[in-house]
Amino acid sequence: MPAKLLATHRVEKPWGRRRLWGPFPDAPADGEPVGEIWFQAPGDSTPDLLIKYLFTSEKLSVQVHPDDAQAQARGLTRGKDECWLILGAEPDSTIAAGTKRPVDAETLRAAALDGSIEALLDWKPVKAGDFLYAASGTVHAIGAGITLIEVQQNSETTYRLYDYGRPRELHLDDGVAVSDARPYVPYASPGKVEEGRSILVEGPKFVLERLGGGDRTLTLPEGLTAWLIPVVGSGEADGTEFKAGECLALTGTVRLVAEDHADLLLAYPGAQRLGD
Repeated sequence: MPAKLLATHRVEKPWGRRRLWGPFPDAPADGEPVGEIWFQAPGDSTPDLLIKYLFTSEKLSVQVHPDDAQAQARGLTRGKDECWLILGAEPDSTIAAGTKRPVDAETLRAAALDGSIEALLDWKPVKAGDFLYAASGTVHAIGAGITLIEVQQNSETTYRLYDYGRPRELHLDDGVAVSDARPYVPYASPGKVEEGRSILVEGPKFVLERLGGGDRTLTLPEGLTAWLIPVVGSGEADGTEFKAGECLALTGTVRLVAEDHADLLLAYPGAQRLGD
């Protein structure tokens, strides 16, 4: 079947929220806050990419991810490049991406131990519509009051450098070793390539497209899976109905019909956009 609606998983997190965003029902008043909603095909625990919604009420830990070579040296499948599309943010919400100046390993480790790493990080104000790409090695932290969509290589290898005194394990040796602690350089998105189609990310690990509504046919190479994330609006993919807050896995040739006002993301592994 070329279009398959994926199962939705709500993940409770202490830093999450009870009041969620848009199409997602709020967490029960007597329940735990929800920090993540992610999607997975039944029986497939190792897809190339993972799609998540995040809802934050507190700062997330300062962390870093290895690249493919560093991960594979540890016997892992892949590293983790990721990107974030901001859907909503409080007026004072920030994301830390990179450091204010280049920082050597010894300084980074000492700052993680004494808490001064917070002041070394470049905390950037964010608002709805902002987009950030964090390559592996980027020291980063997602702040409070943010709703975002995260598209990432499917790896949960996270090295925690600092956690504001929370009683959770840190991974200073591994984290410092893979950190590229320097000022963040914004990703140069290719942008609009045709009417109703923009490229947010083009490789090296995945491509992320942003599509408008209308009627189009997508042709995926054999063996390639793409993930369709409807942000706004509804439609059909080869007869499979979808709406905002869901995610579909696409293979083969798919006819996609969406409302005119729809806002869709399409993610797939690789370094080249479809049609190139």
